[in-house]
Amino acid sequence: MADRTHSDRVNFGKLREVIQPPNLIEIQISSYLDFLQKGVPEKQRKPQGLEAVFREVFPILSYDERLTLEYVSYNLGEPKNSELECLREGITYSVPLYVKLRLREEDFIKDEDIYMGEIPMVTERGSFIINGAERVVVSQLHRSPGIAFEVTPHPNGKPLHSFRIIPDRGTWLEVQFDNNDLLYVYLDRRRRRRKFLITTLLRAVGYSSDLDLLNLFYEIKELRVSKALDMENVSTLVLVEDAIDAQKGVVLARAFEPLTKAIVRTFEKHDITTLRVIDTSVDEGAIIRALKKDPTRNEEEALKEIYKRLRPGEPPTTANARALLKRLFFDPKRYDLGRVGRYKINQKLALKADLEQRILASADIVAATKYLVRLKRGVGVVDDIDHLGSRRVRTVGELLANQCRVGLSRTERLVRERMTMYDQSVDSITPQKLTNPKALTTVIRDFFARSQLSQFMDQINPLAEVTHKRRLSALGPGGLNRERAGFEVRDVHPSHYGRICPIETPEGPNIGLINSLSTYARVNEFGFIETPYRVAKDGRVTDKIEYLTADQEEGKIIAQANAEIDDRGHFVGKVTVRQDGNFLEVSAGEVHMMDVSPKQVISIAAGMIPFLEHDDANRALMGANMQRQGVPLLQAESPFVGTGIEERVARDSKIVVVAEEAGIVASVDAKRIVVTKDGELPRNLRNDPKN
Repeated sequence: MADRTHSDRVNFGKLREVIQPPNLIEIQISSYLDFLQKGVPEKQRKPQGLEAVFREVFPILSYDERLTLEYVSYNLGEPKNSELECLREGITYSVPLYVKLRLREEDFIKDEDIYMGEIPMVTERGSFIINGAERVVVSQLHRSPGIAFEVTPHPNGKPLHSFRIIPDRGTWLEVQFDNNDLLYVYLDRRRRRRKFLITTLLRAVGYSSDLDLLNLFYEIKELRVSKALDMENVSTLVLVEDAIDAQKGVVLARAFEPLTKAIVRTFEKHDITTLRVIDTSVDEGAIIRALKKDPTRNEEEALKEIYKRLRPGEPPTTANARALLKRLFFDPKRYDLGRVGRYKINQKLALKADLEQRILASADIVAATKYLVRLKRGVGVVDDIDHLGSRRVRTVGELLANQCRVGLSRTERLVRERMTMYDQSVDSITPQKLTNPKALTTVIRDFFARSQLSQFMDQINPLAEVTHKRRLSALGPGGLNRERAGFEVRDVHPSHYGRICPIETPEGPNIGLINSLSTYARVNEFGFIETPYRVAKDGRVTDKIEYLTADQEEGKIIAQANAEIDDRGHFVGKVTVRQDGNFLEVSAGEVHMMDVSPKQVISIAAGMIPFLEHDDANRALMGANMQRQGVPLLQAESPFVGTGIEERVARDSKIVVVAEEAGIVASVDAKRIVVTKDGELPRNLRNDPKN
């Protein structure tokens, strides 16, 4: 029988590989290293991960604002034990964390380095060793912060348009048309009776007068009465202010009332020559209806009205009401859109706000209301919550940063109370005495030990390990609940193409809620999944590669990887393409992009199934899952038929030993392989083999 431990592969593929798949466990390692920023000098650290958490929680001021505890920097030591020692001895592979805090009281400054405990360190395999067991933190796929426009049918069949502004943390703001076409604001999803008009909210955030509000949504025009009499239809025109007979002081027509020919003739009789009007045809009078029903007339009244709605039974004062609104939307400690939320709002509403502006601005509410009004008239797009532009990935680093934020914010009150205790003798006080160093490490340890997303690593075979690290779960804290998740969330969506595998998912209650990243997919800085495409120009495919998110892909005409092209890269004849989930046939010049590989659609596990395209989808799903359950042989054999991706799995799983650079093996023993350029052992190893 022929030796099957090694074979030279013959590739029968007709397509050349344009790019290699990225490192398969990069999503785990790079995310955690970005969270720690271990090798980055203190002054050059970006405001992300652990650095961002410290900057958010500190400085902490004492109740009388005399003492301040400030954060200066942190540094991480080296692991005390190697990975192997941790596995053998049942301990955690971690690095010590030292935080430099500064206590300040007027001219008195005291700096101190505090040991805050141990932080688990990621291994080169992308896993964590916790109490001697290898664990993996699965990335979470959750609803992206930002803005979402929706349409829900009323029981009588009428479609009700609405939008929600969803922050990373803080109060959701929902604005919806009711059955009478009035725009109401809802701040509490459980108590939907506590609602108030959109104009009340806009007055409270700075647009206090009727004129301010009208200027936001309409163009105020001067109209001559003689011209109004000649117009066929004046019913869409509305008066901006009361029309008063100057001589008698009688009100001829109220503000916000639509004009009629009879009213215009009355004005003519009373020698009124010009009118200030607005044209409500631009929004079908949505804002005017709200203004007519609005019980408030200025900012102070609006603030009190909102306070009465949200805190019924408590006496409203302007100061309390203003503080409540600030707490809800304009306090960075309580409300945070996140860079992602700000990016999504800018993208949807065509705003240019800075990504670091993480609280809500009055301009956001105005722009969203304008878009909603246009949407009701049929202009604009309703968002699909299952589209991958509306869902993002929370990787290890972000999940852990959220936990650290919880742990450190708990210490805030403790620090303030200790500051009050030590207030008399400032000399005896030190940052060490004020803080609780265990606060951070307790939540981190808790996260790795108890979180639903921190799982014991699947170590059946190398494929099982790699797949576990590339898994995306919609479950977990802040995610979906498997009992309540409907069919739509679990289903395959056109935006999954090249980003999430349509085949590999568990059978049973978790179907569609736990997915796997596609072979070439990567996660960008905002947490959205990108997939690579070759750029096509004037009917010719180039080797230029562009990574696109699901949003950026909208409207693009994309050819398949196996579309027929000649030697110079020109498409041959008509091209079968896809655009926004539809399949079309277009001429070569219309194509924008082309897939980089046929295996771009599927995950690593599905990509290891030979002749996958001849397989039934259900059997392929079972095959992809069952490959992870195969026990490796003591003497490895090469398969008769492979797909060419096996080597990448073995290499990236770090199960096989890979030389760091090319060379010749000089010596091998049970503990060490020496590779040198010329195949000769270095002199120090030759003289002392145990060195």
